[in-house]
Amino acid sequence: MTIERYRLSFTTGGIFLQEAPVVAERYLALRDWTQTRAEIRGQNLLQVRTASAALRLSKELVARLECLELPELEELREASLRDRGYLLWVAACRRYAFIHDFAVEVLREHHLLLRRQISFGDYDAYYNGKALWHTELDEIALSTQQKLRQNMFRMLREADLISDQQHIQPAMLSPRIAQLLARRGREELLIFPSTDNEIQRWLK
Repeated sequence: MTIERYRLSFTTGGIFLQEAPVVAERYLALRDWTQTRAEIRGQNLLQVRTASAALRLSKELVARLECLELPELEELREASLRDRGYLLWVAACRRYAFIHDFAVEVLREHHLLLRRQISFGDYDAYYNGKALWHTELDEIALSTQQKLRQNMFRMLREADLISDQQHIQPAMLSPRIAQLLARRGREELLIFPSTDNEIQRWLK
């Protein structure tokens, strides 16, 4: 059996709470991702200092937002900060199986076991466990590994799933966000710190 390699390019940027709505807005106007990326970069709509940063950011943001469906992108424009964070966490999990698996196997599992906090040690244990099956995790430099860990925790904080002290914060999906995600089934909701009862409620 061939195990699909993990994408590991989420080294910077968090979940892009401020930038993502700008990109979503352009896409909804243009309905073309290639054109959206070109405009974002060409007009420096993300207001970054260098052309290389604009290229890197636009490429990463488009890659993630492409994973959201049209109603989710429309919601992203209007959503509260918390709901926006949840949607962008969804986008990151759909784009990166490594993040998805961490969310399900570590974040939610800790929540269910009433382990209130998540640590770098928990992440490292997960990483090392996955490295037994995913050689690509051993192939990247230690500095890159550290950047991945740092940005994973930054994303969790920005998505309001952990506090600054790394305490797990149960997901509080609004009815609208729950409805959008529930269309894809139960699996889609397992990336949040939540109980089975909460997931059942979201699915109704």
